[in-house]
Amino acid sequence: MKKLTPVFNISLVISAAFILWGVIAPTHLDRVTASIQQLITNQFGWFYLLAATGFLTFALILIVSPIGRIKLGADEDEPEYTYLTWFSFLFTAGMGIGLVFWGVAEPINHLHYPPTAEMIENNQRAAAIALRYSFFHWGLHPWAIYSVVALALAYFKFRKNSPGVLSATFEPLIGDRIHGMIGTSINVIVVFATIFGVATSLGFGTAQISGGLSNLFLFDNSRFLQLLIIVIITVLYMVSSQTGLNKGIRILSKTNIYLALGLMLFLLFSGPTNFIMNSFTQTIGGYIQNLIRMSFQLDTFNPESHWVEDWTIFYWAWWIAWAPFVGTFIARVSKGRTIREFIIGVIAVPTLFGALWFSVFGGTAIHLELFENVDLMGVIEKSGMEVALFAVLQEFNLGLLMSGLAILLIASFFITSADSATFVLGMQTTNGSMNPPNKVKFTWGIIQSSTAAVLLLSGGLDALQTAAIIAAFPFTFIMIFMCFSLVRALRAEKIPPRKVKPYD
Repeated sequence: MKKLTPVFNISLVISAAFILWGVIAPTHLDRVTASIQQLITNQFGWFYLLAATGFLTFALILIVSPIGRIKLGADEDEPEYTYLTWFSFLFTAGMGIGLVFWGVAEPINHLHYPPTAEMIENNQRAAAIALRYSFFHWGLHPWAIYSVVALALAYFKFRKNSPGVLSATFEPLIGDRIHGMIGTSINVIVVFATIFGVATSLGFGTAQISGGLSNLFLFDNSRFLQLLIIVIITVLYMVSSQTGLNKGIRILSKTNIYLALGLMLFLLFSGPTNFIMNSFTQTIGGYIQNLIRMSFQLDTFNPESHWVEDWTIFYWAWWIAWAPFVGTFIARVSKGRTIREFIIGVIAVPTLFGALWFSVFGGTAIHLELFENVDLMGVIEKSGMEVALFAVLQEFNLGLLMSGLAILLIASFFITSADSATFVLGMQTTNGSMNPPNKVKFTWGIIQSSTAAVLLLSGGLDALQTAAIIAAFPFTFIMIFMCFSLVRALRAEKIPPRKVKPYD
């Protein structure tokens, strides 16, 4: 191997120790991590809310600021990828596999277990809240979190020619110390946030593929089946990772978009189309109207309720844990775009697509529950959230075919996410190499899949959520200081003049 850094060696040793812990004492691992997670959510939930909303505010300020005219690269650089390819990269890396898992499961959970108890008897209000909070959890906040990390990385990499590692974004604050212990510590935290954040999604994907196969073919949805799926998918994405960014990941990203659109259009026109579009329109309005209130909502005066901790705090932690991975990947494919174009593209387009996704899948599920007497919650409580999507699809003609397509889509998202993550981990542990050695990517691919398997075996989906919350905590502080460092660098820039088109 070449271009290895202390970050690689330190991260590899600690990762291997964690996996060994999970293999030898899975119950102990589950108990310890659950205790840490409970401490963080109980004592620092407010911190996650303020941080996530602060990152959104920061991104919006940059959009309207003259700074938005600065390019991520030299002034003459042009974007490397078309908008379609760029958006497919954003969607696939950002949350594709999660949308498929939670598209039905989250709104149905909110419908039956809403934020406040008084909504339980009011199905119509609970339904509106269910979709609104789904929009909220997958909307502006997560993409703003991604945009902050991606913007800092892209700016320093392509405009300042710094190494493509997160520690390099701190040069305006700490100078040459980024090359010492502080920089190494930052990059090690980044590696672990990436491993645990991605392992969470890979675990969800594994559980959903397993649930779909057991639902279609009456397999036993066992731990053995889940481990077999992880092994098979690992082999596939390791093969893909050897082909590089412009082959494997690029092709898979476009394939994912087409499969996702096909599945969504099928349900949009086979399902209650008018209800779906009404839900989309009404919920977008409700989301915008209630955005500030939801952004600061806690269970302060109802300590018995853990709804915000179980949902909003988990999501904000999950997105922050994903931010090093997604941010690095988005930065890598965004050279040549202006800051304004970059932030609007990263935040607005995926937010609208996510809202439409939840309207189609979540709206259809709610319609089945409220107006067609289909007990989807009963299916979820019996077989798990991983079968929710398949329970909805099987209510329609061609449901079995669409369920097969859904399994293919989840597997493709799984491969793409894992492939992208191995690329990012390779970059972060080889001092920002734009084309990490295949042996390095192979090593991180094995570590990633092993971590997902260990978490699934030690505590199932709860363990996956716990890992994301723990990994996100230290990285949140890194993101906050990253914002200050980026502002210091941007203030030293000469702002390009506004482009004025002459009249004909």
